[in-house]
Amino acid sequence: MIDLRSDTVTKPTPAMRRAMAEAEVGDDVYGEDPSVNRLQEEAARLVGKEAALYVPTGTMANQLAIRAQTSHGDVVLAGAGAHILRYESGAAAALSGVQIKSLGVDGTFTAQQATAAIPPRDHHNSPATLVALENTHNAGGGSIWPIEHFEAVAAAAHERGLKVHLDGARLFNAAVASGVPAARWAAKCDSVSFCFSKGLGAPVGSIVCGSHVTIERIHRFRKMFGGGMRQAGVIAAAARYALTNNIDRLEHDHANARRLAEGLESIGLRVDPAPRTNIVLFHSDRDTELLRALESSNVLVSLMRPGTFRAVTHMDVDSEAIDEALDHCRQALTAI
Repeated sequence: MIDLRSDTVTKPTPAMRRAMAEAEVGDDVYGEDPSVNRLQEEAARLVGKEAALYVPTGTMANQLAIRAQTSHGDVVLAGAGAHILRYESGAAAALSGVQIKSLGVDGTFTAQQATAAIPPRDHHNSPATLVALENTHNAGGGSIWPIEHFEAVAAAAHERGLKVHLDGARLFNAAVASGVPAARWAAKCDSVSFCFSKGLGAPVGSIVCGSHVTIERIHRFRKMFGGGMRQAGVIAAAARYALTNNIDRLEHDHANARRLAEGLESIGLRVDPAPRTNIVLFHSDRDTELLRALESSNVLVSLMRPGTFRAVTHMDVDSEAIDEALDHCRQALTAI
């Protein structure tokens, strides 16, 4: 089976499993798990923040950042197709009582668009209090913000008293592909989250980073949301291993995404946009038939929306598997 549905499907390597088996553990709810504490310190340092908090999922990381930096009835500004709006099951409304207003068309937007979207300050309008920036942008095909636009939006938000959250689920894909360090992407943001269980290959976990004050507030809400874990060092050790060993290798995933995109185009499928990182969006008006034919050939991809497929490269799929997947795709197109 060649599984290209997501980079979340990876299995821990033997070395990562050894790190998990040998992890020193304690009760993290009491702050006594040394492996979790080391992970939090290292993650915060990596993105240039004062503190960090380990949480079970990327959705929880995002929603904790929203809850800690908004009030019920507020507006959060985010790019079109943002994960916090499209893929988090209405959590922002249900858990934080906020509305999300989407901007732009491809997940990015300009400082001028952000400024124009801020409602006037009167009692008829919900106040905008947070801007959420997603980098890389999942629904945009793993696209990367231009760093100048990213920093300009953050600056405009701060000038108007809004906080800025970075949904960096695949932040290190953006850093590797752009050459812009993760700490620079995070520098203008009040909070930043990233996942260990996506391209970095750990089995579970995300983290949210920020100031001591912000993380202390987020810690309280983690308890409220049911995210407190006990001897979590077993999985934190996998996350630490991923940070140490699996960032630089992301370029291999990006190269395989380009290899896949070129192959898909060569057999007559449209790829748009061209992949910048490890996500390939390709298109067919015979989506149901093609999806079934690929599944029958032991190739798994995701149907994002009618006519649009997503294939995600990752550490468990090498270049030979990409070529094999392309052969199966060619045969599937012939069969439908």
